[in-house]
Amino acid sequence: MPVARRTLLGVGLAAATSALTGCGGESAGEADPGGAVTATDAAGNRVGFGAAGKAPAPSSGTPSASPTAGAGAPGKQARYAADVTALLRRHLPASAQTVTHHGFPGAVAVVLVNGRTTVHTAVGEALRYAAGPKLLAAKSRVAMRPDSIFDLASVTKVYTAILLLQQVDKGRVELGAPVRDYLPGFTGTGKDRITVEMLLTHTSGLPVGAKVTGLADNAARWNAVLATPLVSGAVPGDTFRYSSVGVMVAGKIVEKVTGKRLDQALKANLTGPLGLRDTGFNPTSWLSASERAARMVATDARSSRGLLRGTVHDDVANQLGGVAGHAGVFASASDLAAVGQMLLDGGTYQGRRVLAAATVRRMLTNHNAGKPAVDPERPQRTAAHGLGVVLDQRWFMGRLASKSTFGHTGFAGPSLLVDPGRKLVLALLTNRAHPNWSWSNPDPVRAAVGDLLASSVT
Repeated sequence: MPVARRTLLGVGLAAATSALTGCGGESAGEADPGGAVTATDAAGNRVGFGAAGKAPAPSSGTPSASPTAGAGAPGKQARYAADVTALLRRHLPASAQTVTHHGFPGAVAVVLVNGRTTVHTAVGEALRYAAGPKLLAAKSRVAMRPDSIFDLASVTKVYTAILLLQQVDKGRVELGAPVRDYLPGFTGTGKDRITVEMLLTHTSGLPVGAKVTGLADNAARWNAVLATPLVSGAVPGDTFRYSSVGVMVAGKIVEKVTGKRLDQALKANLTGPLGLRDTGFNPTSWLSASERAARMVATDARSSRGLLRGTVHDDVANQLGGVAGHAGVFASASDLAAVGQMLLDGGTYQGRRVLAAATVRRMLTNHNAGKPAVDPERPQRTAAHGLGVVLDQRWFMGRLASKSTFGHTGFAGPSLLVDPGRKLVLALLTNRAHPNWSWSNPDPVRAAVGDLLASSVT
């Protein structure tokens, strides 16, 4: 996988302490008579889920896992659930003793069709390596669970967009207004032309990341984010350039108009109303020690910060205290699928409206038609983008890609995909960055799952 973006995001081994910039062949699973899909992971452990697709009960003394996303009980899973499981297992390490991998140590996938769970599968391991990285002994590893909690990385941007669009619904924010109307500290040559909408469509001309190291406190770091200059020669509104800085700024607008820190706004305005108890920033603050040990998925194990498990992988988000608009949200696959279902259903979920239907339509419309795209990491990428969501990108959607298909990916391995034509939601979460993000490119697996579902769901 090209490393240009991650180099820009400041995640090199040595660079992590200097300037930081924003962002086989084992047996396949089988469907049992009770509707479960099970398999054996690379360490020889049985993995999957119980009959009727229900996740195992959480440890006592802690909040229960969120109910499986979708309307009503999942019932028996689709026949293609075993195919999804088998596909994911082909990308696990070849054996319990294999040190490297070319896919991921583990994954969880949830598929909803017409609001019903048709796939909920977990394969492999949530924790396989110690810092170094070093392969852990089998007894020290943690098997992946259907309710495992992942670092969503840049999928966080979808949540930030929803929170900002809620303020548009309330009349507190105007998408066509200059960002400076809300954040006077958003200074720099040419930045007076940047509108709120441009932050969400990645057409602001802002760079991928911001330099925040070596500053005295979080206030100084956020001031540096707001003062980040445009890319040389960029004209706001003209070109798609993926920019974590733009969505960091969008998150600050949410904070300014709500009077709440972004993590508080997320809980008050989205996860609380939707009953998503397995979603939030800084999960060590809301998961018990026993839940963290059993459910938290690891990412990098060779950075200057050592093994990352429950701490945001993105360096800038970490420098900002784990709460930022571009990265930092952790969630289970079921909770992520619920967000996709809410958008598919026009802003409502299980009877609760969180966005106006007209706003959702606006969010899912291509705002970048006819504009060029500059993305050296993914030269096949087009500019098609809604407000905080990616549109019609075959490089990760596979044959599910269409003008109406939307979603987002994250550097650590997660992705969300929604195909309105099939009424399908796919939350595919992998820990491909564990222990070393440079070992694999997650896009081919994402596209392969999309291809499988395109053939299976009509």
